[in-house]
Amino acid sequence: MPFRTSMLSGVRIASAFRPTTPATRIWAAGLHHSAFFSSNMIQTGSTLPNVTLQHEGSPANTVDALDYFRQFNKAVLIGVPGAFTPGCSKSHVPSYLEASARLHKEKGVDAIACVSVNDAFVMDAWAKDQLANTAEVDGKPAMEFLADPRAEFVKAMGLDFDATGVLGSVRSKRFVMILEKGVVKHVQVEPDFTGLTCTLAKDVAPLLD
Repeated sequence: MPFRTSMLSGVRIASAFRPTTPATRIWAAGLHHSAFFSSNMIQTGSTLPNVTLQHEGSPANTVDALDYFRQFNKAVLIGVPGAFTPGCSKSHVPSYLEASARLHKEKGVDAIACVSVNDAFVMDAWAKDQLANTAEVDGKPAMEFLADPRAEFVKAMGLDFDATGVLGSVRSKRFVMILEKGVVKHVQVEPDFTGLTCTLAKDVAPLLD
């Protein structure tokens, strides 16, 4: 069954980086949108690839993606273009941190995780910055931050794109997935790969019922 996603007509510059200043014009020019969606993109009903990710602030601390998410009856995974980037730090991740307790109690979400093509040290620093004012949920961080330093995980899912002009490497498209024991139940990907039109917590909450 083909995956479900929100589609908008035409490639648009990401709203989070609309070219109103020289800096954001540079960002927009550096993103290569070769196609909306690659033919090998992960679909509803697919199982996550069992690619090794890093976590807990050290490259030595690793977790296999499928094994990790199989332990949760229901989980939400978001992918972001980069740690500390404006849309990710000011809107995308905070939307889930603010909703974490409600998603857990009212929607039955066991875990919320964020993956980015960054190293474990960067993700650890970003996690500390983002979680500083967020209460834990059942004694655990409101969100797990996972590092995909070589983009192997997002490439295996067909969710990578060329951001070398701005971020220096291939990065993750902005996406959100609902997972049940490691199986994809729903996936939404931003049409321009970086915007914030269909991947915030408010967009996924109705799909968790």
